[in-house]
Amino acid sequence: MQQFQTESKKILDLVINSIYTNREIFLRELISNASDAVDKLYFKSLTDDSVKVDQSDLSIRVGFDFDARTITISDTGIGMTADELAENLGTIAHSGSLDFKTENADAQGGDVDIIGQFGVGFYAAFMVAKEVEVISRAYGSDEANRWVSDGIEGYTIEPAEKETHGTDIILHLKDSTEDINYGEYLSEATLKQLIKRYSNYVRYPIQMMCNKTVAKPKPEDAGDDYKPEYETVQELETINSMIPIWKRRKSDVSDEEYHEFYKTDFHDWEDPLATISVHAEGSLSYDALLFIPAHAPFDLYSKDYKKGLALYSSNVLIQEKCEELLPDYFNFVRGVVDSQDLTLNISRETLQHNNQLKAIARRVEKKVKQELVKMRDKDREKYEGFFKDFGRGFKFGIYSTYGMEKEKLQDLLLFYSADQKKMVTLEEYVAAMPEDQHSIYYAVGESTERLAKMPIVSTVLAKGYDVLLCTEDLDEFCLGTMHDYTPVVEEGQEAKTLEFKNVAGGDLGLETQDEKEAAEAIAKQNEGLFDAMKNVLGDEVTKVAVSSRLTDAAACVTAEGPVSLEMEKAFYMQPGAEDIHADRVLELNPQHEIFKVLQGANESGDTEKLEAYTQILYNNALLVEGLPLADPVAYSQAVCKLMK
Repeated sequence: MQQFQTESKKILDLVINSIYTNREIFLRELISNASDAVDKLYFKSLTDDSVKVDQSDLSIRVGFDFDARTITISDTGIGMTADELAENLGTIAHSGSLDFKTENADAQGGDVDIIGQFGVGFYAAFMVAKEVEVISRAYGSDEANRWVSDGIEGYTIEPAEKETHGTDIILHLKDSTEDINYGEYLSEATLKQLIKRYSNYVRYPIQMMCNKTVAKPKPEDAGDDYKPEYETVQELETINSMIPIWKRRKSDVSDEEYHEFYKTDFHDWEDPLATISVHAEGSLSYDALLFIPAHAPFDLYSKDYKKGLALYSSNVLIQEKCEELLPDYFNFVRGVVDSQDLTLNISRETLQHNNQLKAIARRVEKKVKQELVKMRDKDREKYEGFFKDFGRGFKFGIYSTYGMEKEKLQDLLLFYSADQKKMVTLEEYVAAMPEDQHSIYYAVGESTERLAKMPIVSTVLAKGYDVLLCTEDLDEFCLGTMHDYTPVVEEGQEAKTLEFKNVAGGDLGLETQDEKEAAEAIAKQNEGLFDAMKNVLGDEVTKVAVSSRLTDAAACVTAEGPVSLEMEKAFYMQPGAEDIHADRVLELNPQHEIFKVLQGANESGDTEKLEAYTQILYNNALLVEGLPLADPVAYSQAVCKLMK
């Protein structure tokens, strides 16, 4: 027996017990190696006229023997000599594929694709096998050799018999334990499932002898009451599809084929909303097939949802969901990315987080946004349906990154316009603004119908300014994080930055100088009234003031400072959240009849009436804003008392 070197023993132990976290990928690794061997022979036939290869003979075969507890992976590739067996399998982390790829880098074309670049993939076999046999015959040689190892101390190499060139790898499975059932791989269904899952798009046919139930021929003398008899036979079946749909040009694939692939591979019952096919060549080559779903999965906004695209390297699955390929705000995108340029670290299971992957991710993100912008501009109805399901992620993307992703996402946002009575983009809102408008006004509440009836909204609309009616709990946080919006203008024009202003917030800047002076005069004249009302409300409000934003309503509640009324409601709804309040201001309409009643009560010293009217006005204003009342019973009694 030839011994593994000390360093090799350590690496082998690492490979078997640490590098691979999923035992079932042993089959993927061995099939990938087999594909490499077939590729090498095919490449040799292209560069050496003396090598005659019939492409129909290039294949990989998988089989199992339940009683002997063995799995065999065979290929019709280039095979190995005894020296090559010792070099490629006896030296851990030596890769014949990597050497081959390096030596023939200039000569290789698009028809040859060596998957393996590191020599440890073969040793994944020892995760499930207690002994591995490799019987190989090199192309052009009459001799075959057998390599045998238990993956612990070393290996033996001896002459063997093999009819044709190629390699057979025979795995003698470990005995099952209470924790691990190694026998589960001795199943036609399991092996087929693993091939389809990990190696479905290997370019050569992966074949298995599969059981088929067929009807026996009907005997010639069978009567009318003959019942068909069935028997089980074995037929050679090709398991993998070989040609990845994502490598085909979009012009060569029908929408029905894309839709069927999407629904089958990503387990959806509905056709995708959009399909994006990408074929990039150059400094970074990759193929991508991306889908935008027609509806949100039920768990999209749950902590259990996992984003990511299926990542392949040369048609071999590396990760089912590679999270690094998608930003969180595009987490709904499904699809596949395949690149032979990715650098794989030790195993195909562990990717180096390098610039290659980041570059692909940036391009994927750009393509997704381009498709969404196209949908927004060309098919607004479809985009509005999409935004209803997925727009929340864009808003959270802006808020959660403290505005860092604002430039990427702001033009994908939609809000309901109170004036235009439809969903609009920020750019469309700005395009419809009058020249004298310098802010973007918005109101936040539970429904557009309710917001449209709010006195403050009516006041802003009466001034000729539109109001965005925001009904999601994230809207306030998103717009607050954005702070302002600068629309894209034509070259030579000056861009105007517009601040977002909540109509229920502080100074909206809607008053003329004359209106400001008139309000200040009224406030000064009624200073005693406002102080008395503030004493009635106590800490519920920071002050009582004259309103310049009301027309028909008697009063309203607004907020000063960083916490808005909607934020207060959002915090209130969170279980276990801190008791956070906005700095509330009760604003009074000095033109309303009730204001005169309040003045009269204060001047006559009727404190009971002033107190009752103050509480009712304040609670009415809270109800309009959708805020909870501190004492609903007291409010009801006060209203009933007035009705007597």
